[in-house]
Amino acid sequence: MYIDAIIIEYELVFMYNYLYEIEVVYKMKLVQGGVTAPIGYFATGVASGIKKDNQPDLSIVCSEDTAVAAGVFTQNKVKGHSLQLTMNHIKNGYASAVVINSGNANACVGPKGYEDALEIASTVAEMMDLEPEDILVGSTGVIGKPLDMEKIKPALEELINNMHPEGGPEAARAIMTTDTYPKEVSVQTEINGKTVTIGGMAKGSGMIHPNMATMIGVITTDANVSKSVLQKILTTCTEKTFNRISVDGDTSVCDMVIALANGLAENEKIDEGSKAYNLFYQAFLYVCTELSKMIVKDGEGATKLVEIKVSGAKTAQDAKAAAFAIAKSPLVKTAIFGQDANWGRIITALGYSEAEFDPERVDIFIGDLPVCKAGAAVPFDEDKALEILKQDEVTLSVKLNAGKFGDRVWTCDFSYDYIKINASYRS
Repeated sequence: MYIDAIIIEYELVFMYNYLYEIEVVYKMKLVQGGVTAPIGYFATGVASGIKKDNQPDLSIVCSEDTAVAAGVFTQNKVKGHSLQLTMNHIKNGYASAVVINSGNANACVGPKGYEDALEIASTVAEMMDLEPEDILVGSTGVIGKPLDMEKIKPALEELINNMHPEGGPEAARAIMTTDTYPKEVSVQTEINGKTVTIGGMAKGSGMIHPNMATMIGVITTDANVSKSVLQKILTTCTEKTFNRISVDGDTSVCDMVIALANGLAENEKIDEGSKAYNLFYQAFLYVCTELSKMIVKDGEGATKLVEIKVSGAKTAQDAKAAAFAIAKSPLVKTAIFGQDANWGRIITALGYSEAEFDPERVDIFIGDLPVCKAGAAVPFDEDKALEILKQDEVTLSVKLNAGKFGDRVWTCDFSYDYIKINASYRS
């Protein structure tokens, strides 16, 4: 299955009004395997006993050759200990493996938290004849509870012995917390006559908001790409995807996305500004986009994926502020859940967004149905609005008619189950 002409709008939406989008075709092939789809990667997930009911909770993704490594990390001032270790280890720009546990965030437990993360890295490194700095570590789950190293350490040997080249789906399942399904995607594209594959997995369902959130992602590729180019592409794609999603407005302390590139596709090294760069970037962006949308669609208690489109803003900052104000509004999100075409909540959120605009020039659409024109109500078919809001995916479009900038954010609705899940998270 090839994907045509699906990415370019994400590039242009940050610069132009939607009226000026152009279509450019980038061909990619969807493939199976997630993080083990690219050449030279092994993965698996096992149950160490951190989670109840013998659920998988320990994951590894490993490259057979040392890989170029890049990372983006939570902007929360409070940072988990495993994340702190990874931020230190990734400074040299290379890594061989990523080990992630779920069920425990390894955060806010004092010096022991960093010591435990280092012990995981050192143990794995010794078993694989590597250096501790070659191992990146991630943790996700409950904050303020020390890792049970008596359970984790014996499971590390099982983890390493069982990783295999089709283990991507197992790794994706083992990093889940309140997720209801594993999130993975992989694509292939041709670069300089060589087939290049990019695979990814992510977890996240609640505490999702920009500057990272309760999400961890690992993206692998067999592309031959420099450290600087990989970091730039990861940073740019994160800003347009993982930093354009919001479930509940909360930003967690353990969040990161790691990218590994082992070069085994043997393509000519990808340089910035080349055609190869653009092809690789678009494929990478697609992977990040799909993972981001999966996270929001699986938001805690969510029943709908909601896309907020803002166009005609005076500045890029105004477009972003307006889109996020709508996406974060509990009143908007509950109205979507209740299938209530209450567009007044949308324009109210715009009003406190700090975006600069004239309320008397605002147009609002639910799907393709106009519900507000020039800041005022217009007659609309309530039955048609209900049919639109019954769908699993809903688009809310706002035209500010103040300039040429646009932005988009993905969010979800708030249901009764969101309260149930988060009221008893620790139990």
